Amino acid sequence: MKVIVFGATGTVGRLAVEHMLGEGHSVTAFSRDPAKLETDDLALTRIAGDAMDSEAVAEAIRGHDAVVVALGAGASRKSVIRAAGTFNVIQGMHRHGVRRLICQSTLGAGDSWSNLNFFWKRIMFGFLLRPVFLDHELQEKLVRASGLDWTIVRPSAFADGAADGGFRENIAPGDRSLTLKITRSNVAAFLSRMVCDTTYLQRAVATSS
Repeated sequence: MKVIVFGATGTVGRLAVEHMLGEGHSVTAFSRDPAKLETDDLALTRIAGDAMDSEAVAEAIRGHDAVVVALGAGASRKSVIRAAGTFNVIQGMHRHGVRRLICQSTLGAGDSWSNLNFFWKRIMFGFLLRPVFLDHELQEKLVRASGLDWTIVRPSAFADGAADGGFRENIAPGDRSLTLKITRSNVAAFLSRMVCDTTYLQRAVATSS
């Protein structure tokens, strides 16, 4: 399939691009500086652009079969790139008739709030990362209202490590038997899997070890 990844040079997006290429997809990496991707794979196309630029986003989406959103803001705690960028993606998908959307959000959004412990509820998302959390909440609302063939992926806190499949998926709300960690490689592999796997069509799926 022809897949475009927004946020392709982030810590998860970069790995997702690698997984998709490894699975035989033709991948377009959309980011401010796609040259950061260190691969000479001929199935990779690079587009330098800003996810906040609606026209650039829409033009990049043209001709693709699926879209993966892995937008992030690095160390910024006040950016609205997740919701605003995703809104632009949704508009571009409708303009060009692209249906499949996989969007990376966060564990804690929506009904997965009940999976979190005190630390994540009150200190991280309740205080330190409150703007980031609200950005994800709005992002999810936009995806749900999009009318597209969407899947929202809700990973827990990122850790280093391999894509070893050592995590749980489709975790029920209220399940507190989690470490609340997952490797970036496992998240990337899961995002890649969702490109062709419609098990969680129009559903939000929690992933964590």
